[in-house]
Amino acid sequence: MPSEPLAIKPTKPVELIRAEPLTARCRAAFAGRVHACLGISPFNSHFSAERIAALVRWGLTAFARVHFFVPDTAAVHTLEALGCPPEKAAWKARRQGQYVRNKITKALADNGVLDPGPYLLDGQALAANPSYQELTAQVEHHFRSDSSFAQACLNASAWVLERRLPPGQQPTHAQLRGAVRYFLAELPLFLDTPRITGTAASVFCYHEVPQVLADLYHHQMALRPAPNQGFCRLRTTSGIRHP
Repeated sequence: MPSEPLAIKPTKPVELIRAEPLTARCRAAFAGRVHACLGISPFNSHFSAERIAALVRWGLTAFARVHFFVPDTAAVHTLEALGCPPEKAAWKARRQGQYVRNKITKALADNGVLDPGPYLLDGQALAANPSYQELTAQVEHHFRSDSSFAQACLNASAWVLERRLPPGQQPTHAQLRGAVRYFLAELPLFLDTPRITGTAASVFCYHEVPQVLADLYHHQMALRPAPNQGFCRLRTTSGIRHP
């Protein structure tokens, strides 16, 4: 009798990550693969469970150390700028932050990491980090005292708000002044993640590069990233993983 054909399990498509350093300094920081800080934004549909799983796999295998930055408490400023009452904004930010952390936690567990705490940089972790607090104070001082720097930060907030306002509607000055607190809370991670995490070098990784970050890493702003701080734009491509 002819033998039965062997059953072949279907292959599983996965997302493959490619990093593109912005500058020569960024390439140097990336080349050592010492540390990466991967930004995972709340309220951003880009970060599906599958994409977060791909980012976690890549981060764990491509770098000696990795952190996942979740600006959960900072998201309150964007929500309030869009008209959400403060109490509801805080509740929504907490809920969405937990949702994102849960996806990261599951992806870490799937890769053998059972304690996510050392891998997370969320609002709670950063509130207890003296280096982050010092950098935040420096950023806020420049925002108050340097009009060009302040305008660049406000432009970054406009870039965020315009995506969430009705088509054709521009954010008001009051909205920008509120929403900019989100960007100012992120900026220390773009400036000196090695200082915050105690690593020799680091690259911040994200899938988009707003103009303010391009200017920052090309040394066109009053504040400059630390010499051992880099930035990589992440590209994703479809691949096949065999069972």
